[in-house]
Amino acid sequence: MDRKQAENRIKELKDILNEANRLYYVENAPLLSDYDFDMYMKELEAIEKEFPELAAEDSPTRKVGSDLMQDGGAKGAGTRKRTAGTPSQKEFAQFPHRYPMLSLGNTYDISEIEAFAERASKGIGNAFTYSCELKFDGTAICLTYKDGKLVRALTRGDGAVGDDVTDNVRNIRNIPMELHAPEGFMPTLLEPEPWPGEFEIRGEIYMPWAAFDRLNNERQRDEEQLFANPRNAASGSLKLTDSTQVANRGLECTLYHMLGDDLPFTTHDQALSAAASWGLPVSDKRRVCRSISEIEEFIKYWDTERKTLPFATDGIVIKVNELPYQAELGYTAKFPRWAVAYKFKAEQALTKLISIDYQVGRTGAVTPVANLEPVLLSGTTVKRASLHNEDQMKQLDIHIGDYVYVEKGGEIIPKITAVELSRRTEGAEIPKFPETCPDCGTSLIRDTEEAKAFCPNTGGCPTQIKERLIHFLSRKAMNVIAGEATVEQLYNLALVWNPADFYELEKSHLMKLEGWKDRSAERFLKSIEESRNTPFERVLYALGIRYVGEATAKSVARHFGNIDAIASASVEDLLQVEDVGQVIAESIHEYFADEANLETVGRLRAAGLRFETEKTQEKLSSVLDGKTIVISGNFSITRDEMKALITAHGGKNSGSLSGRTSYLLAGSKPGAEKLKKAASLGIPVISEDEFAEMCSRDKE
Repeated sequence: MDRKQAENRIKELKDILNEANRLYYVENAPLLSDYDFDMYMKELEAIEKEFPELAAEDSPTRKVGSDLMQDGGAKGAGTRKRTAGTPSQKEFAQFPHRYPMLSLGNTYDISEIEAFAERASKGIGNAFTYSCELKFDGTAICLTYKDGKLVRALTRGDGAVGDDVTDNVRNIRNIPMELHAPEGFMPTLLEPEPWPGEFEIRGEIYMPWAAFDRLNNERQRDEEQLFANPRNAASGSLKLTDSTQVANRGLECTLYHMLGDDLPFTTHDQALSAAASWGLPVSDKRRVCRSISEIEEFIKYWDTERKTLPFATDGIVIKVNELPYQAELGYTAKFPRWAVAYKFKAEQALTKLISIDYQVGRTGAVTPVANLEPVLLSGTTVKRASLHNEDQMKQLDIHIGDYVYVEKGGEIIPKITAVELSRRTEGAEIPKFPETCPDCGTSLIRDTEEAKAFCPNTGGCPTQIKERLIHFLSRKAMNVIAGEATVEQLYNLALVWNPADFYELEKSHLMKLEGWKDRSAERFLKSIEESRNTPFERVLYALGIRYVGEATAKSVARHFGNIDAIASASVEDLLQVEDVGQVIAESIHEYFADEANLETVGRLRAAGLRFETEKTQEKLSSVLDGKTIVISGNFSITRDEMKALITAHGGKNSGSLSGRTSYLLAGSKPGAEKLKKAASLGIPVISEDEFAEMCSRDKE
């Protein structure tokens, strides 16, 4: 490779890696596998080593991947457009890390672990030990405790600055807000508490498999975009707009590195044991090793046993255990020299494809699902795997009877990644994606943007109707005591076709159901009666509008206040709602343009369901009537309180700037992109003080 070729390849690799970092850290939608990413990185490192004059300061080999948001995009990566399924996120205050929060060098080759141990041994020159720990597949977090109380939680950010997610972290059940002294601790004047006055402890926030499967099951039922893996789900959940929703995501945390001035420990393992005694969540699956053979034994053990763990782990981290030696070895610009990660390769299984089913969902989407010969994968027996859509089937060139490779890289339904062509039998049948609905026979239509096929017979396709009814009754919607079997019987007896039919059922109808007695019928009717008190935001979610999940329904309900305002809203009006993008806005607008849907809403309203938000705050004035305000930055009160204040004075909140925006309300550290866009659109920018003065005036 000559210099010109090296220059061109470096540019290509930088583009690939920067885009991969953006998708991984910001969009939570990675396209490259960890292995492919690492191979591209190693190639770039090798070229820069051969041509050091071409190694720029902004090279991915010299900087940490960043999760910082800048007006909806990665810092320096432009803005992003929110589409269906993207977790709603907000701007967070940013603070510098007291100590740089770096990445780890990693490898898939045990010989490189041996080379790491040899370098450490030469650098230290004395006997030392290693701390070997599981590498959790989550999102990095840095917690600061002062006088035994949690005062701040920062994401990794770009390694120098992180997003303040303290409010959200307070909703993670195993992170203590206040430490407790270990049993037997006796305070003294010199040591009144067992912990330092102030220290940082870093770790990983992750989503256990059970919580991940539950979340993706819900998203699959709502036909929202699934999270690719638990890491993406954890990262997206940590930056939800509503911190109370974080508590429902089932996140957990494991901490693995303590920092502070004059810590009273000589080894890393001692520090973690002390942290555990104070009530901090520290892994008990670590081991102090004294030789490379013990390290290799630990890696070999967990490469098998990790498949039985209730959470995802993607490798082993090996650290020099003695803290003085860590300080002596120091850091590169990107990695500590005293630690390295060994990465496990993704687990695959080879099995036979028996047949393909085509399933119809609540919104009419038709999804191909492969039926497989049972095979053990990541601790569970896999019998089915998602093929996603027709394009995916063609890309795989899959045939009935093929032997296929299956991965359970976090998918709720494991996915097929490749076909073993050497085992294909002659004349194997090529599957044909149906042109008509497998349930009602209606000709399918195809959404080119999503590569999905849909049955348009929303009012007559039995599967769609039953799935919508099941969704309407579900716990997070109307919370009626009934399941699939009840809906199936009611539908088959022609008692329920439309959600409004539930509110016209009588006891005599229910007694026709197989196995139902007086008590069953009375419980069901009582549950139906109680559902009339369901808050508007959940009623809106229960309607089953495509792409409108719980969080979106809440945002839309709060923004418009009642169903009539939503029904009459234009697509542009809907785009003013925080977290609503073009796809969702068009879907809501299309739903309310359908006379059949309006009739359903009318019947539900007549049945006594709530179709407006409760008036939780008295209107203070009308000075902001007709004004739409976008906020950016930090204020003397919380952002939610600021939005409530805008509403109380008659204004509307919006998450994005447009020609219809009245003001950009800028606190400290407002988004640079928002300021720039406001200037280009001629939108006035007002400060918090100017806003307060405006609200104190009479309407005149």
